[in-house]
Amino acid sequence: MKSIRALLIAEAANPEWSSVPLIGWSLSTAIAGEIDAHIVTQIRNRDAFVRAGLKEGVDFTAIDSEAIERPFWRLAGWLRGGQGIGWTTQTALSSLSYPYFEHLVWKQFGARISNGEFGVVHRITPLTPTAPSSLAKRCAKAGVPFVLGPLNGGVPWPEGFDRERRQEKEWLSYVRAAYRMLPGIRQTYRYATKVLVGSRFTQGDLPAAYRDKYIYMPENGIDPGRFWRTAKNRDSGALRAVFVGRLVPYKGPDMLLESALELLRSGSMTIDIVGDGPLMPELRAFVQIHNLDSVVTLHGWVANERVQDILCQCEVLAFPSIREFGGGVVLEAMALGVVPIVVDYAGPGELVTAETGLKIPIGTRKDIVAGFHETLARLAKDRSELAVLSRNGCDQVKRIFTWSAKARSIREIYERLSYHTRLAGE
Repeated sequence: MKSIRALLIAEAANPEWSSVPLIGWSLSTAIAGEIDAHIVTQIRNRDAFVRAGLKEGVDFTAIDSEAIERPFWRLAGWLRGGQGIGWTTQTALSSLSYPYFEHLVWKQFGARISNGEFGVVHRITPLTPTAPSSLAKRCAKAGVPFVLGPLNGGVPWPEGFDRERRQEKEWLSYVRAAYRMLPGIRQTYRYATKVLVGSRFTQGDLPAAYRDKYIYMPENGIDPGRFWRTAKNRDSGALRAVFVGRLVPYKGPDMLLESALELLRSGSMTIDIVGDGPLMPELRAFVQIHNLDSVVTLHGWVANERVQDILCQCEVLAFPSIREFGGGVVLEAMALGVVPIVVDYAGPGELVTAETGLKIPIGTRKDIVAGFHETLARLAKDRSELAVLSRNGCDQVKRIFTWSAKARSIREIYERLSYHTRLAGE
């Protein structure tokens, strides 16, 4: 089969950042390791690409859309009222400014796409389904398959957590469905050839008329070069749990401490909390009031390369987040053999199965605290089930959740699209 050349659109892609930019970088470079591909990103990522060894003009192109994007970014920061909160506001304004980036992409690459230089165009980021794409229709007119995603978002706030919703300043989440009225949204899905969806919630949120185009593929992955160690399972001593994430209300580090208080006091359990955020003062006060300094370690912010060192000292990832789109930390823990305990909702609930971890049913705050307490107390007495879960989790990550495994799956999608495109042209 003739080699496919792909144009990968990753507006947010940066190996030195986290969250969406790291996903954009990891997936686009993994695909480029499988096939002949050229990555298009935003100018703010240029220096990081060069430092990582990629050659501008050969491996990637940096598009300068700052004239429009910078003012929207500043406005979003002001409206959000703080770092790490108001993500729906940030996403909404980014979706409004993003079309200018695609306008510049087409201006620079439109002729080459139309002339058949690329067998497929794949927009990897933005991950949000609320960002329309003018490239979908333009590629369709040029007879070039257009792939979108993996998309993720649209996870509703669970009932009983309205206080956390307000603390996160998620005012726009109440009217999020209005994005369907944005110009170009339905056109995007009408003209896209295939849409990778990162969660079942997202799949259900997208237009039902194009359901045959949707392919389920969680957006997170693992770089074995970053997560290569293996945690040691212990049969005795205190159960060692770890929480990794922003210290914000919806991720529930306070719920974790509340659920484990009795076990911590008795010395049956220890907790390492990795991350920082507005809940840090509250967590510190909890630790001090209950004299837990010897069994709870508040690490604060930790460099990415040190996170696996802390994870590998623990047996379980206790992660009571009630609204997680992807849950990359769950895969990171599984890759190291640390068994995840998660709320059975959204991303973590989809990533963890009965064979790879433990799930607490979604419910009220009281329900979740009680569920975590029951599970942690059981494991503190008998952790024999952890060895099998640990091994299964490692195996599953290696099989389907490394970036290279995802890239191979996407290459197969490209090949099928290329085959059908050739048949249509004959």
